[in-house]
Amino acid sequence: MISEKEYIDNLAEACSYLQERVSVVPERGVILGSGLGGFAELVVEKQVIDYKDIPHFPTSTVEGHAGQLVFGKVAGRNVVVMEGRFHFYEGYTMQEVTFPIRVMQGLGVTGLIVTNAAGGINPDFQPGDLILIKDHLNMMGDNPLRGPNLTNLGPRFPDLSEAYSKDWRQKALLIAGEMGIKPQEGVYAAMSGPNYESPAEIRFLRTIGADMVGMSTVPEVIVANHGGIQVMGISCVTNMAAGILGQKLSHVEVMQTAARIEKQFVHFVQALVKVL
Repeated sequence: MISEKEYIDNLAEACSYLQERVSVVPERGVILGSGLGGFAELVVEKQVIDYKDIPHFPTSTVEGHAGQLVFGKVAGRNVVVMEGRFHFYEGYTMQEVTFPIRVMQGLGVTGLIVTNAAGGINPDFQPGDLILIKDHLNMMGDNPLRGPNLTNLGPRFPDLSEAYSKDWRQKALLIAGEMGIKPQEGVYAAMSGPNYESPAEIRFLRTIGADMVGMSTVPEVIVANHGGIQVMGISCVTNMAAGILGQKLSHVEVMQTAARIEKQFVHFVQALVKVL
């Protein structure tokens, strides 16, 4: 874990690098999960920065994650889009995984839409469903706020009683219904990965209240809340979790389902950016 001073210096350097190169001051951030990168095509007046060029930024190593920041406008709103995220299972620390959220905070982002591909635990869900995240379970064995608190970025003990904005969820449920998307909410459980969960683990998660499971999102949401950023979370159910249907799991299935639902997903997130 790097020192507080080094972290703040790295953050300032990354923010300065981006501010010198992009003209947009983003008010909304969007994080695109596996196979959901098509949303970035909606951005107009875009300026694209590769992760590898940003000081102290990690790089994506997972198929379906392009690895670039896209600045511009969507539905008239100034946005910054993460086309690809970083995962704890890739070997990054929690501080590295969530560094982009701190950069967004430094750039002026006040609202975040975070998306992911998830395994369905709730038997009422089906592959291709879009589920609004109403709460989460951090089962990753770590926390991005562990260590000295960055007091200029947020409080020592942030409140997560509404980690996912209730007001935004209510608006999103109405929009979903208007678009012909079944309005659904669920609790997202985050596991460390990279293996898919065992059937016993899925039975445990279902028992403690999880509706879907994945390997991301929760660290980013914790840090966003710490930094005073309002959050909307969306899971695309790309497969049913282990033991639900009695079949083996693969990343190929995840990518195929994401591709099938991508157009609907893109239009849904576009509508959300416009009103949130």
